Amino acid sequence: MKHVKGYTLALDMTARNIQAEAKAKGMPWTISKGADTYCPIDSQNLFTPEQIPNPHNLDLWLKVNGELRQSGSTKDMIHSVPRLISFISTIMTLEENDVILTGTPSGIAAVKHGDIITCGITNYTTLTFRCVNRNTKSSL
Repeated sequence: MKHVKGYTLALDMTARNIQAEAKAKGMPWTISKGADTYCPIDSQNLFTPEQIPNPHNLDLWLKVNGELRQSGSTKDMIHSVPRLISFISTIMTLEENDVILTGTPSGIAAVKHGDIITCGITNYTTLTFRCVNRNTKSSL
């Protein structure tokens, strides 16, 4: 954990139509996560390990148009942050400023053009985004 620079909030969006097409063709579906704007990160709020002494007890939430869709706690994560870092390090070299996303609470659902997504880490940060349909299409 001595190499962890900090913690922040990010949204890991997925184009389910592209994901389904890739899966049906037996292809990797990471393409469904790679479009511009699919992973907004709270670059204004990087919380140091001193500010978040226990990353394994944070409440996370997400609302779409004011309706609560996701709510959970990092205490329910299957693997701890040190274990995730250790495992990832066996596959690739982690460099300074790399970002690791650790998952999401249950409740994922489709969003559409114009929807307002508000999400947060209770007592730390809140982010708000407007969904914009950029007609992302698959080239599989």
